[in-house]
Amino acid sequence: MARRSAAPDFWEDAEQAQKVMQQLARLKESVEVWRGLSRRVNELLGLLELAQDEGDQTLGEEIAAEAEGLSKDLEKLEFRLLFSGPHDVKDAILAIHAGAGGTESQDWADMLLRMYLRWAEQHGYEAELLDSMCGEEAGIKSATISVAGPHAYGYLKGERGVHRLVRLSPFDAAHRRHTSFALVEVMPDIGEAIKIEIKPRDLRIDVFLAGGAGGQSVQKNATAVRITHIPTGIVAACQNERSQLQNRQMAMKVLRARLFALAEARREEERAKLKGKHVSAGWGNQIRSYVLHPYRMVKDLRTGYETGNADAVLDGHLDHFMRAYLESTVSQA
Repeated sequence: MARRSAAPDFWEDAEQAQKVMQQLARLKESVEVWRGLSRRVNELLGLLELAQDEGDQTLGEEIAAEAEGLSKDLEKLEFRLLFSGPHDVKDAILAIHAGAGGTESQDWADMLLRMYLRWAEQHGYEAELLDSMCGEEAGIKSATISVAGPHAYGYLKGERGVHRLVRLSPFDAAHRRHTSFALVEVMPDIGEAIKIEIKPRDLRIDVFLAGGAGGQSVQKNATAVRITHIPTGIVAACQNERSQLQNRQMAMKVLRARLFALAEARREEERAKLKGKHVSAGWGNQIRSYVLHPYRMVKDLRTGYETGNADAVLDGHLDHFMRAYLESTVSQA
């Protein structure tokens, strides 16, 4: 790839050249991370030898702390080796939809939104709420967020599917146990990297007032944008940017991602049919159960991974579930 970039005719196709340079930059970054880890190991070995020669206990404690940090960084890098998909390095667009059940499911959808926002925060990712529709009494009917950071889609892609909650309802006067469902969509933010043909005549664009909590935060002008792709019925909306143009651009980004995900799902279904395997990408595809009563447990139904620390999971600690999913996909490949 480096030789291609040095060829005299390399920049004749500027668009293709830009893609190659971006890929080359990602590869160089990845190599440098491993080289940096190797340098830290060698430096630590040198310090260890010095501490042993001088019998320096304080230095030994510093080495132990650095070794623990190295171990954690190595674990993260080993995690990334599981990312084998062509779009795993990309940013992600994640959408949550409350299932049937009114306030119960809408509150559950809101809990999932908080869970993913906390997960993104813990990983230093930039998460932006693009669009949301509030529930009648509590929670949300739906929400769409963008998550920007290294391998965001690779981490989140296994979250796609139906999430089930069992708990004592805070909205039921009799305090009975309820089961709620919410659907999570995860799509790679393909940007302009992949050509998606969208004909202007196939779009219906509606502009409306952005919602808000009231007061000065509510837009007085019609800045929110909803775009409907008529042939597929796919809808993308954005109301959280400052201008109508920005909302339109962001809604188009989400629409492109949804159309790409639809095309990928159709290709996967065709491949599954050829293999004689049934694949459901809709509401029937339940992936995880969160039980808060009569016991506390979160279990992934695909991998069998489970934990009794449901509070930690709902607070964004999802990496063990993500790793189990990625390992299962590697073993099935």
